[in-house]
Order: sequence, then C-alpha cells, then structure tokens
Amino acid sequence: MSTPSVTVIGLGPMGRAMAGAYLKAGYRVTVWNRTASRADDLVTRGAVRAATVEEALAAGEVVVLSLTDYASMYTVLEPAAPALKGRVLVNLSSDTPDRAREGAVWAAGHGARHLTGGVQTPPSGIGSPEFDTFYSGPRDLFEEYEDVLKVLTGTDYRGEDPGLAALYYQLQMDLFWTTLTAWLHMLALADANGIKPSEIMPYAAGTLGGMGQFLDFYTPRIEEGRHAGDVERISMAVASMDHVVHTTRDSGVDPALPAAVLESFRRAAAEGYEEDSLTRLFEVFGRGAAA
Repeated sequence: MSTPSVTVIGLGPMGRAMAGAYLKAGYRVTVWNRTASRADDLVTRGAVRAATVEEALAAGEVVVLSLTDYASMYTVLEPAAPALKGRVLVNLSSDTPDRAREGAVWAAGHGARHLTGGVQTPPSGIGSPEFDTFYSGPRDLFEEYEDVLKVLTGTDYRGEDPGLAALYYQLQMDLFWTTLTAWLHMLALADANGIKPSEIMPYAAGTLGGMGQFLDFYTPRIEEGRHAGDVERISMAVASMDHVVHTTRDSGVDPALPAAVLESFRRAAAEGYEEDSLTRLFEVFGRGAAA
C-alpha cells in the first residue's frame, strides 16, 4: 500500500505529537484545530494547515481525531458531514463504549468508516512501538491501515465491536487514576508527618512493583470463583484500613479516599464475607452500588 495522506484534527498535546510522528515518518500531513495557532510549529515542519474542516477532511485519506470526547467530534464534524464520505476516521478521543458505538454508526451514516482507538501512553510516548493503542471496529479496515496506525504506537486489536477499544481503555484508566490518586494521598499523609516525597518514593515503588505478583496469584482464583481466606481475609482488611483512616485523620489529612475504601470492605463484611479473601469484592462490586 502506498503511503496515504493523513489528516489530524485536534491539536492538543496528543494531537500535536501524532501529527509530528507522521511528519517524521514521511507522511503528507494536514492539520486542523479550532485555535489555528496550535499548528504553527507543525507547519514549519512541513504540515499543511487546513483553513476549514471540509478542507482537512478532503486532504486526508485517513483522518485521526484527537479530541476531548465524542461530543467534540460531532461539534467539529457535523457542519462538514458531506465531506466525510469515503474517509477513514481513526477516533482516538476518549469516551464511553456506548458513545463509541454510537459514533461508529453516525460515521457510517455519512459514508465514513470508523475505527475506535484507546491510546495507552502520554504524548511523550507517541512514535514509540514500546507503547500500544487499543483498536476495535471492522477487522479488514484495521488490517488495511495497520501500518499507518503503527506510526503512532504498537497496535492491539480487540475485535469488531466499536466499543471494545473504549472499554479496554476505560478499564486501564480505572486502575491508573485510582492508583495515582492513592499515591498522591500517601504523599500528603507522609508530608503531614514530615516525610518528603523523595524519602517515601523507594518504598512506594517497591509496593507497586510487587503488585504484579498479587495479580498473577489472584487472577486464576477469581476466574474460578475461589475466594478462600487462606492468605488474607476481609476482616483483616477492615482492621488495617481502619488504622489508615485514623492515622489520616490524626494527621490532619483528608480521609475521604481511604474511608471510601474502608466502606467497601465493611460492605463485604456486612454481607457475610468477613473470613473470605478480599477478592470477594470482585463479586460485591459486580452487584452494583450498595442500597
């Protein structure tokens, strides 16, 4: 396949990094952003700044969308909908699985083909095969343009359902943001007790580095529905987290985050699982919010 022309719509830090990666790889790159000045550096490097969305769509066989969400996609593309016919939309905007499915139907209704993407790296990782992006949508479309997609990152195709890439991405964000927030809370608690972030960092890194062993050990048990408290128990977790909450309060730090975790542990205990493994929360969470 000959090198296609690529259009990048949305020039935040991620979009600029993507356009830059295509320029570096020798692609013909057209860019558009509501604030046109964000394209200045890219234009000096060889990109073409489209004056309108219609012009941007016409220029690129592949149109990469790097927008805040799917609502932004409609805001930007609806007025130019007739120009979508025959375009390949690679939508790397973050949103929910259902909105990704709706977006794919909307694109098809205007004669475009749609791939959903979920990028698993900050802008600094764009252009590196060490990172991956989740993709879902028509397999033949993904395979036809996989080389184009690999300019950005490695590719991880999840299936035909347009919502799957968004789902896998949100699963990663669930883990990422809650973990990062817990780390920040730990730093605040340490700081309140005169411990600098740099002092506690090696211990935090060690704790996080060992989490893989826990995941490897517990995942088969969860899949088999085995939640025996032979290693740890929810009653132990309740007592331990209660100590964390009290330490936090005594230090004058906001206890809302550990208190929410403690409440989840107590909910499981109240349902009769005190002597089960904490993995029983997998089922407790799966039943939805507490009444």
